[in-house]
Amino acid sequence: MLSIAIAGKPNTGKSTFFKSATMVDVAIASYPFTTIAANHGISHVRTKCPCKELGVNCNNCINGNRFIPVEFIDVAGLVPDAHLGKGLGNEFLDQLRQAQAVIHVVDSSGGTDAEGNPVEVGTHDPVEDVRFLEREMTMWLFGILKRNWSKLTRKIQSTRIEQVFAEQLMGAGADETRIKEALHNLSLGDKPASWSEEDLLCISDEIRKTTKPMIIAANKFDVAPKENIQKLLSLGDYMVVPTSSEAELILRMGEKGGLIKYLPGDADFEIIGQSSPAQKECLDRVRSLLNQYGSTGVQECVNSAVFKLLDMIVAYPVEDENKFSDKDGVVLPDAFLMKKGDTAHDMAYQVHTDLGKGFLYAVDARTKCRLSEKHVLEWGDIVKIVSSK
Repeated sequence: MLSIAIAGKPNTGKSTFFKSATMVDVAIASYPFTTIAANHGISHVRTKCPCKELGVNCNNCINGNRFIPVEFIDVAGLVPDAHLGKGLGNEFLDQLRQAQAVIHVVDSSGGTDAEGNPVEVGTHDPVEDVRFLEREMTMWLFGILKRNWSKLTRKIQSTRIEQVFAEQLMGAGADETRIKEALHNLSLGDKPASWSEEDLLCISDEIRKTTKPMIIAANKFDVAPKENIQKLLSLGDYMVVPTSSEAELILRMGEKGGLIKYLPGDADFEIIGQSSPAQKECLDRVRSLLNQYGSTGVQECVNSAVFKLLDMIVAYPVEDENKFSDKDGVVLPDAFLMKKGDTAHDMAYQVHTDLGKGFLYAVDARTKCRLSEKHVLEWGDIVKIVSSK
């Protein structure tokens, strides 16, 4: 399953974001290091289900909306010089390595200092938090490479450089493809022994970008000065989504308790239960935010991380191409997140290793046309895999 880390300094609303997206009970408090051990939970990306277009009844969506699971990892809060082991730095970096992408939850209100301590709203520049997380992750990778640099340069003389780097950075979640991409983006020559420490730092930074792509959740937008939000939105090297994880959590808890009818990402909600005056006042305040901003931003951030940052698409494997179902008649039983550019053969392997090994051909369930193993999947494809196994 796709894994995404929820990262940031302490006290940014990071754990609230995690809970509002997963509904996993976690400790939430307005002081640093509420999160020590990583919390794991399942969030979902939201997409339109093809059932209505096909004219079939699907029990795996809600009002035509399909929710596809992704793993979220709420990692320990980060402080400056975490790569040197300060704060919970070692725990943070160890927890981060298994993630394919990072949602960086930033306190856009400027109401917490560099270490997560509360300060007056607007007195801290949230852009500094973005840059500090970049630096900590880059220095983490730099430290891994620098530690054995002499040995690595000797090995590179007889082995492909991307292979050597991948072996050294395996624990950081790097692979040859991403490292090759990072090296291609730089022009440092093919003699690593002549590279300076600054060159190695540049390589580490580029590897960070390719192996741990990041999206910014500009959190606490409901109390943030407008200039802070604009500063973050102006960061040209990042996608930035204004969010209010607190408002999203109120809605999710209200929905769970039967007080309101709400789907994550909706622009409004319906009160269906009896509410106290305090609850009504709270919900009125949230509705005012939704009217102003269109949503709480949390679902938009999750979707953007998966579909835009990681460039994933949705495809549906079926066993009966005529009924768009599995062998038991369950319509559109599964929805898979596939990398853009993946093929029908790639999907076969994702369904089951044996299907991939015995792949013969696939069938487009809409057109009933036969597809080769090299057929590149498109968004919303519904595919039957025919295999010898």
